[in-house]
Amino acid sequence: MTIRLKIALGSLVVGMLSLGLKYTAFLMTGSTALYADALETIVNVAASLATLFAVWMAAKPADQNHPYGHDKAEYFAAVLVGVLIVLASLSIFHSTWQSYLSSEVVTYSPLGLGVNAAAAALNGVWAWVLLKAAKKHRSPALRADGKHLVADVFTSLGVLAGVGLVTLTGWQMLDTVLAGLVGVNVLWTGWEVMKESVSGLMDEAASEDVQAHIRDMIRDHGDGALEAHDLRTRHSGRTTFIDFHLVVPGDLTVDAAHEICDRIEQAIGRKVPGAHVTIHVEPDHKAKHRGVLVL
Repeated sequence: MTIRLKIALGSLVVGMLSLGLKYTAFLMTGSTALYADALETIVNVAASLATLFAVWMAAKPADQNHPYGHDKAEYFAAVLVGVLIVLASLSIFHSTWQSYLSSEVVTYSPLGLGVNAAAAALNGVWAWVLLKAAKKHRSPALRADGKHLVADVFTSLGVLAGVGLVTLTGWQMLDTVLAGLVGVNVLWTGWEVMKESVSGLMDEAASEDVQAHIRDMIRDHGDGALEAHDLRTRHSGRTTFIDFHLVVPGDLTVDAAHEICDRIEQAIGRKVPGAHVTIHVEPDHKAKHRGVLVL
């Protein structure tokens, strides 16, 4: 089992523990805001299941039907997480409206608030683990799951503070207002996750910094070539696909041209982890006098 798969499985376990704690806190207090917080955690569990499947699928090697690998499965999972977050926000809005109509009374329970705080602390620690692992392993699914947990932690802290104010001031309407604010926060998080994931599905180019590194590697390690043009990049999960045309002297041997390509590919691979480089070699009369000038 890969480390990414172990982390994804850990997210599922953490989500279920957090859900149990938050629902227990709701039962102890009757707070609609705490109920909304628990509803969001149901999404955490569903998102963890989607992430687990996506990470497992993305780890499969390339095959005849998927010659570029299965990395994009993580983007689909991230989009699904975003959709689930949006659905959770709608459920929270519904619960908030029902609470407004019924005017339920919140019961002060130090133990209940403590249980919810424990769930927030658990999610905070695991969010840090997820985001660190996502950066190290370049995993969109783990990053989406981590960002959702970060939002969940802030939501829980806000709800805890609000429920505390309800018990101190006796203003029961504050609990309903807090639940609505939780819904708005969850809705915004879902939108952000979906927007980022769709960019990956649409083959968004690598960042300007990464493209600058690629040009530097071509310039610094392309001795013997003349120029490189038509540089293109795209992300697919952990992999960054890079292709460009490399112009070499027309009388250069195939072996010599291949050696230059190998040197450039190795340099890019050291600078851009997960790079998949394709170079189209052209003779000097194909030069466009733009792009990366090696000489």
